Amino acid sequence: MLDTETIAAIADELVEAARSRVPIPLLTARHPDMTVEDSYAVQSLWRRRNEEAGRRLAGHKIGLTSKAMQAATGISEPDYGIIFDDMVLETGSVLQWDVYTHPRVEAELAFRLNADVGGPGCTLLDVLAATEYVVPALEILDSRIEMDGRTIVDTISDNAAMGVMVVGGRAVRPDDIDLRWAGAMLYRNEGIEETGLAGGVLNNPATGVAWLANKIAVHGEELKAGELILSGSFTRPMWVSAGDTVFADYGPLGVVTCRFQ
Repeated sequence: MLDTETIAAIADELVEAARSRVPIPLLTARHPDMTVEDSYAVQSLWRRRNEEAGRRLAGHKIGLTSKAMQAATGISEPDYGIIFDDMVLETGSVLQWDVYTHPRVEAELAFRLNADVGGPGCTLLDVLAATEYVVPALEILDSRIEMDGRTIVDTISDNAAMGVMVVGGRAVRPDDIDLRWAGAMLYRNEGIEETGLAGGVLNNPATGVAWLANKIAVHGEELKAGELILSGSFTRPMWVSAGDTVFADYGPLGVVTCRFQ
C-alpha cells in the first residue's frame, strides 16, 4: 500500500486538477502497485480537503453497477464516491461544457433517505423502508485524471468520476412502482442514443444502496437521513459536446433535461 505522504500528495493533486481543469497523469502509471484500498484512502482525504474548504456533503454515488461495466474495468463489485451540495442541479440547467473534462452523461435513479441506513447486514428492504422518494437523475461524469488507460484505481481516486447530477421528473415512493422496470430513453439533441431499465443495476437499484451502506460500514460510516444516493447508471455513458441538449424520458416518471454551452 502507498504511504501516507504519497496519498496526501495525490489528493492535493486532484484538488488542484479540479481547480485548474488540467487532468493529472494516470496514477497507475506512476504507482503500479497502487491498490483499491489506496484509492479509497485518496478519495477520503480529497473529501476532507474539500470539506475544509467549505463544501458540504449531500450524498453518495454508486458506480460500475452493471455486469458490462464491471467486466470492462476488470472488477467484480461496484465503486462509490461522494456528492457535495454544489453538485446537485435541477432539470433544465445550463452547464458550461468547458468546466468539465471529457463530460459524459448517464441515466439513473436517485434515492432520498428519510432515515439513517447502516451496515453490516443492510438489505434491500432496509433501504426501501428508509427511502422517502426515488427520482430520475442524470449523472454528468467528469475526469480529473487522464482518460486513456484509466483503471478502477484511477477512477475511485477521482471520486468515481463524479461531476454533477441533474435531478428532475416525478418523485415516487419506492413502493409505488416496481423499481426494476423504471426505464429511460436518453437523447442527445434530436437523436436517441441509449435506453435502459433500472433492473440492470444489480437487479434492483435499491440493492446498490444496500451494498453501499454495508461497504462504508467497514469505515465506521453510515448513510444519513436527508442524503441523496445516486444508485448507478443503467445506460452506457453518452459523450456530449458544447451546444448539445440532453433529454432523458423516464416515461411515467417524467423527464430530465440539461444543456451544454
